[in-house]
Amino acid sequence: MEYSNLPDMKGLATLRAVVELGGVEQAGRSLHIGQPAVTKRLRALESCYGITLMQRKGRKLELTPAGDRVYAFARLALDHQATLLEDLQSLLHGHNQLRLEVTMAIGEHLLPDLLLNFSEEYPEYRIQSRMGYSRSIQPRLATGLSDLALLELAPDHPDILVQKWLEDELTLVCAPNHPLSRDARLSIDQLSQQQFVLREAQSSIRIMLDQKLRELGIGQLPTALEVGSTDTIVEMLAHGRHLSFLPRFAVAEALRQGQLRQVSVDPLKINVTLWIARNRSSVNNPVAEAFIRSCRNFDFRKVLPPPA
Repeated sequence: MEYSNLPDMKGLATLRAVVELGGVEQAGRSLHIGQPAVTKRLRALESCYGITLMQRKGRKLELTPAGDRVYAFARLALDHQATLLEDLQSLLHGHNQLRLEVTMAIGEHLLPDLLLNFSEEYPEYRIQSRMGYSRSIQPRLATGLSDLALLELAPDHPDILVQKWLEDELTLVCAPNHPLSRDARLSIDQLSQQQFVLREAQSSIRIMLDQKLRELGIGQLPTALEVGSTDTIVEMLAHGRHLSFLPRFAVAEALRQGQLRQVSVDPLKINVTLWIARNRSSVNNPVAEAFIRSCRNFDFRKVLPPPA
């Protein structure tokens, strides 16, 4: 295989910096090189691939269709390079770290207790955690950019091992000053008469909700706003004008404190399974094994009320 004409990492890093930072000047400052050096690296990258990667439109540089593909590859290659460096550091200093990814809702509401509990049980281990959407977590897990993930949707990939973790449900909630809080009961037909604040379409919570509603022959709910944080939705519900479907684990504290009320929808019940997923290469990772044990042994009665 011919390797002599492959691009170097500096060229890929420069392209990524120009795209993500907004221009040659900004990329140069970030990379600690002058603007001529940035331009030289971009030209060398284009020469390597034999195609134009960026073109000027007005005062801005924009990716060409070919540039889009090279940029996507650059992100992946550089992320893998960073992961390799982390792995080599682990070899040098011992296998005591875990790269953990969680979905937004799990990260906001369950992860803090899990990490605190884990640090008390296993003070010798370290966890690097990050939050994201299920659709972005799965490829990172499959390609080895992360070791373990906690998700609401089970990944389907030959390089990912999946096991059930917790059972939960999506719950319809509103504020105590909402008209429905007095009755706390709603028929499915009445859903279309309400106004909702929901998670964004790419979130696991929204995907599960929309799928269940389609199975029941229900179209899109009247959605006033789509929001990327369950905590923000809870705050917005306090104004008393909207309802929302959220996981019980995400609204447990608000229900306990009386900030929210649960509304029953007969006969709608949306069960949710939380999953533990990991890359096959981390099967013998002692930190992954320890974290899974810690998650399974954690007493969620401390943070979750029983189902209504």
